[in-house]
Amino acid sequence: MTPRPGLDLDTILQATTKMADTQGLDEVTLASLAKKLNIRPPSLYNHINGLPALRKKLAVYGYEQLHKVLIRATVGHSKDNAVRALGEAYMVFVRNHPGLYEAMLRSPDPEDLELRHIQNETVDTVIQVLNEYHLGEDQTIHATRGLRSILHGFASLEQKRGFGLPLDLDISLHTLIDIFLTGINAIKQENKKSEYVRG
Repeated sequence: MTPRPGLDLDTILQATTKMADTQGLDEVTLASLAKKLNIRPPSLYNHINGLPALRKKLAVYGYEQLHKVLIRATVGHSKDNAVRALGEAYMVFVRNHPGLYEAMLRSPDPEDLELRHIQNETVDTVIQVLNEYHLGEDQTIHATRGLRSILHGFASLEQKRGFGLPLDLDISLHTLIDIFLTGINAIKQENKKSEYVRG
């Protein structure tokens, strides 16, 4: 079957993202997507090989978009300001794209090489931000895991309406990031003391 003019994978992924964000990821099927794009379902097979393949492509697309968002947010910032900018950008992304974010976490094959590559690039962005603190390789990895856990945990709880008290969520997020930064800076100072003693 000849591909429909103007229809490409990027167009399909943008339409899928919009559906997932507004209707929920589970509402995205090849039939519902084809209806949204005003095409027959078989036309999708010129670009994707079934629903599992679409979800994998959507997960890769999501990580690509998140990676771009984090890069843009942290350019021109360093240390505490970069961490705060990264955290805020992450949360804005999840709030704007709840369905896409869910797809990123529910990829059919987490060991897929294409998916692993873009996931690693996203993690490397966090590592680059935290490298500014000169914590050492191991502590930087621990800190990266900690920051990712904070952001993902907060985002997931917010998505599932896990915060019931009537307090501003942004203030809670900023407080949590500030607590994280207090710990990071304490480790940095401790490392400096240790270097001074060894010197």
